[in-house]
Amino acid sequence: MVQWDTREDCEVRQILDRIADKWSLLVISLLEKRTLRFTELRKTIDGVSQRMLTTTLRQLERDGIVERTVHPVVPPRVDYALTPLGCTLHETIKALVVWTESNQAEIAAARARYDTRQAER
Repeated sequence: MVQWDTREDCEVRQILDRIADKWSLLVISLLEKRTLRFTELRKTIDGVSQRMLTTTLRQLERDGIVERTVHPVVPPRVDYALTPLGCTLHETIKALVVWTESNQAEIAAARARYDTRQAER
């Protein structure tokens, strides 16, 4: 049996790598509520560089998660919104956040036990 995550040409792994990175998760989360301009996204996402945000948005657009709309005005205005596919992904991300919030105390305790064991070695 071939594992899906070890094949070099595996689309599943490529897609998961793309949508599960921290910048993509933040962009998808922010766009769930409303359409945003590039500058609004950049100001809201602490620590993201212009280059990294541009790359992230292009990748999400290529995958059909985000839609980019250019308005013919001066200066040019570009809006980003989730596509219907992106909206379904947001539901999955919300489930992951709820799981994390529900289990954060247990995870913190496990980390503390692990760190204590490592310090004793």
